[in-house]
Amino acid sequence: MSDATQHTHTLSCSRSRQRPIFIIGCGSIVRDAHLPGYALLAAPIAGFFDLDHARAQTMAHTVRGSVAFASLHALIAACTAADGIFDVALPPAAQEAALLELPLNSRVLLQKPFGETLEHATRLLTIARQRTLVGAVNFQLRHSPCIGAVRGLLAQEAIGEVIDIECRVVCHMPWETWSFTRLMPRMEVVMHSIHYLDLVRGLFGEPERVWCSTTQHPLSSDLTDTRSATIMSFGPTRRAVVTTFHHHRAPQAHDCSQLKIEGTRGTIVAQLGVNLDYPRGRPDHVQWSRDEQPWTSVPLEGNWFPHAFAGSMNALQRFVAGESTTLESEFADAWRTMALVETCYQSAARGETPPNPPENRDFSAMPLPL
Repeated sequence: MSDATQHTHTLSCSRSRQRPIFIIGCGSIVRDAHLPGYALLAAPIAGFFDLDHARAQTMAHTVRGSVAFASLHALIAACTAADGIFDVALPPAAQEAALLELPLNSRVLLQKPFGETLEHATRLLTIARQRTLVGAVNFQLRHSPCIGAVRGLLAQEAIGEVIDIECRVVCHMPWETWSFTRLMPRMEVVMHSIHYLDLVRGLFGEPERVWCSTTQHPLSSDLTDTRSATIMSFGPTRRAVVTTFHHHRAPQAHDCSQLKIEGTRGTIVAQLGVNLDYPRGRPDHVQWSRDEQPWTSVPLEGNWFPHAFAGSMNALQRFVAGESTTLESEFADAWRTMALVETCYQSAARGETPPNPPENRDFSAMPLPL
């Protein structure tokens, strides 16, 4: 069987064809993931804009040759003149206004999620098409080295026919890092579990049936939901499960951030380490076993943070440069992930079956057993 590590990375865009990157929004995700990821590509970062100009200045001071723009219009003008790429790293509530400001035919990498709701995503997709924007939504987990290794093993049919995908997260997530989440009418599925729902779509396609439950945590009463469990079926033999718990406070030992894929001849297990000590994280790793043989580890060239962020920007750079004919997570595909998220929330709201406990039933009219 060939080496699965060949799938842990993709070709980098030719240095001479890389477009300068102009970043709109300077939150923690830019500091912790975008900038380190783009440094791996040696991609040119030309400028920053944030409503908090001091924050943009702080970012610019860390990137030689970049500029902190005092206005969005100034950054847009500079990006347009440089034939650059807009990296729109804004909360979902701010995405629509930003896209409406971008010139026709702009190249855009938009921070996930693609809006807050499916209705919102539909408006964003309409804007992108009306303004002929070329771009993708940053569902970067698809581009992580560990998922590249997993895809390589699946392409080789290393575990036979794939029949089951399970994503399980038990961690302590510092939601206070993202103050805008307190204002969101929906939170966990659209902000976190969406990564795994998008990944499941990428591996299995569209589910036939979906069951979902979302739950608030008493220690995070300012957030609408911080726990979820989702089951998806894909015909009679395939299913996927995503379950998350973000308030795990016990010492390190039983926390978990795991992707497990079962096949008819074996199993693949991947650790997604960033959830276990966000944002520093622990190392990602991938192991697999076939026909009950000992576990085999796949060497990885990096982790979800920041290497996956390099992957999503590299994919857009290569597409814009004409070095690739397909663009993963382009706007229409991202809309489909939002449609799955919407289905999850609809199931959580009205898809359950209330139990009818025996103590509430009237057995008087039933015949006695013989």
